[in-house]
Amino acid sequence: MHLTPHLLLNAYYQGVFPMAHDDGHIYWYDPNPRAIIPLDEFHVPRRLARVIRRGGFEVRFDYDFRAVISACAEPAEGREKTWINDDIINSYCQLYELGFAHSVETWIDDQLVGGLYGVSLQGVFAGESMFSRAPDTSKVALVYLIEHLRSRGFVLLDTQFITPHLARFGAIEIPRAEYKARLAKALRVQTWF
Repeated sequence: MHLTPHLLLNAYYQGVFPMAHDDGHIYWYDPNPRAIIPLDEFHVPRRLARVIRRGGFEVRFDYDFRAVISACAEPAEGREKTWINDDIINSYCQLYELGFAHSVETWIDDQLVGGLYGVSLQGVFAGESMFSRAPDTSKVALVYLIEHLRSRGFVLLDTQFITPHLARFGAIEIPRAEYKARLAKALRVQTWF
């Protein structure tokens, strides 16, 4: 199945998202429970706050989206296979061109060293994946994403699944029905990434 922008956006409006499997096929997910990071309860660990104050990096938005999603697709330690195949990469790059997919990127010495990407619709941002090539660089991107979403009036940050990494930032799991109610409310918010 080819993922057209129309198909992807229609799925996100319903709270559904795609992932590729080893067999090359795309499968659709609507998890129960669903993981979110409540924007008003986002927690920056003390050590990470020191890293951010120290600086030495630059954070860019939507500077090299394809490089970010491609980096997220690369195998890493503890993640030998990813759910991001070429069809996913190309489809989300189309969404980026249309203004619905976005990247937050951490750069050091003009090198892309970490970041994340996701999809924004009205007041919801659906985080898709993140990567790090240097310590804390994806976490820095996440902190900048949260600050940006808050400043723009977003009300829902969907992380889809919970991980220990996201739990440290205040991610929680909620029942699918509650997620759908929050999604409906977020889709009525008029804002842009």
